[in-house]
Amino acid sequence: MDQAWHELLAPDWPQLRAICERDVVHRVGVIGEHGWVTTIESLHPGIAWRAGGIEIGYFRGGTVRLAGDGLLLIPSAVVGHIAAHMEDPWPRTLVYPARGTAALWDEQETVPRPGALTALVGQSRARLLLALDAPASTSHLARSLAMSPGAVGDHLAILRGAGLLVRARSGRSVLYRRTPLGEALVAGSG
Repeated sequence: MDQAWHELLAPDWPQLRAICERDVVHRVGVIGEHGWVTTIESLHPGIAWRAGGIEIGYFRGGTVRLAGDGLLLIPSAVVGHIAAHMEDPWPRTLVYPARGTAALWDEQETVPRPGALTALVGQSRARLLLALDAPASTSHLARSLAMSPGAVGDHLAILRGAGLLVRARSGRSVLYRRTPLGEALVAGSG
C-alpha cells in the first residue's frame, strides 16, 4: 500500500485534497442558499430526494434507515460514480465525485494558454484568476496550483488591489472570488 501511495497518489495529493476541500466549501454554500434537497440532488445524477429520503439509482440493498445516526458525505477526486457504505459499525456514508476533478487532468484548465490575460497580468496571476471559478482560500489555491502560500498571498493582494478579486470571511477561512471585472477578464481570455 505504501508503494502504491507514493507512486500513484502522493505526487498529485495536494491538488486532489484541494479539489475535495473546495467541493466541501461549495456544498456548504449550496446548503445555506438552497437547502438539503438541492444539495443532495447536486451530488450526482444518480441520487434523488424522494419522500423525505435519498434514493440512489443503482443501490439494490433495499431501504437503509439512518435512525438519527446521520449520513457522512465524502467528496472524492478519484471516484467517478457514487459509492455507498451502509454496514455497521461504520457510519452510513455516501462517496461522490468532487466538482473540479477534470481540471486536475486537463492542464488547459489550470495553465492558461499564451494570450491576452497572461500577457496582461502574468502567468501566475492568470492561473489564480482562472482557478477562482469557485471561491477558494489562499491555502486551497496554493495546494491546487502547486505554488507557495506566500506567493499566492502576494498575487492575490495585487489582484484584489486591481479590483479583480474580493475576499470574504467564511468561518476561519478567508475566501477569494472574482469580481465582475475579474469575470470579464477571464471570459475574454478565450
